[in-house]
Amino acid sequence: MATFQRHPRPEAQATMPEGLAAGGAVHLARDSAARDIVHLAGDVRDPDAVYAAVQGRDAVVHCAALAGVWGPARDFREVNVGGTANVIHACRRAGVPRLVHTSSPSVVHDGRDLEGVDESAPYARRFLAPYPATKAEAERLVLAADGGRLATVALRPHLIWGPGDPHFLPRFVERARRGRLVLPRVPGKRVDTVYIDNAARAHVLALEALSPGSPVAGRAYFVAQDEPAPIADWINGLLAAAGLAPVKPRVPARVARLAGGAVEHAYRLARVRSQPPLTRLTVVQATTSHWFDLTAARRDLGYEPLVSTAEGLSRLTAHLAAGHRS
Repeated sequence: MATFQRHPRPEAQATMPEGLAAGGAVHLARDSAARDIVHLAGDVRDPDAVYAAVQGRDAVVHCAALAGVWGPARDFREVNVGGTANVIHACRRAGVPRLVHTSSPSVVHDGRDLEGVDESAPYARRFLAPYPATKAEAERLVLAADGGRLATVALRPHLIWGPGDPHFLPRFVERARRGRLVLPRVPGKRVDTVYIDNAARAHVLALEALSPGSPVAGRAYFVAQDEPAPIADWINGLLAAAGLAPVKPRVPARVARLAGGAVEHAYRLARVRSQPPLTRLTVVQATTSHWFDLTAARRDLGYEPLVSTAEGLSRLTAHLAAGHRS
């Protein structure tokens, strides 16, 4: 979670972190003298910690979440739903007027192709894992909380990647090095993603546009590169940035889906707590199209993906060449 406080110096602008640890809360404010970021560790499941973090702030960006494709539903609910409820309550109690919530396009993905859909797409009626289910519930809470005292907006950045990525890059690299990265063969399916700088900028734009009664208040927006491409192209781009050879898609989509369901079922029967190598959610995500119409974000937020995918991969390559692990 990031919080912001105005200061008299116009150049003192706050920045938003990405890839926060699950369940964590981070309080950020630009110090007007030292111009440093102030960090306060906490837990969104703790109402008192959340309230302490938001007191005296002009805005909150709620980006703390438990992300993943596997794990007890209770854990996801406590962080993603309970934690979000704590943030909303704390903002109201402390008189914070603006709340930007980091949501996910997975809230509308029911396992079928999403090709150029806009924000009129309904929430999915069924989910293949607790993460998208709880993110959908959390987004509903945030948008329902919009009102005269607290203006809210939700952003749906898709597959955030770039320097510092704690999720996709490390997983793909580790599996590729072990020869265990298998890609499905899905001709014609395209996926959009978003580079970290573009995702962060979208949050800043949302903060600037948000106020009680403003056009963005109470709404959700998709955020992406606007460069849909085969998912293998994106994954192999990440592998190339890490100096690894590309992986050729070989497994038919139908076989991959059957395997994902079978492996997940076996893990549940055996009560294995570690994440399976395949799950229904990961396979469905990899075998369907999901890219979005960004018209609303462009119109209402002034959003444009300023860093192209090619430029983002170039930056990631340089970042990894400098010795960073992700």
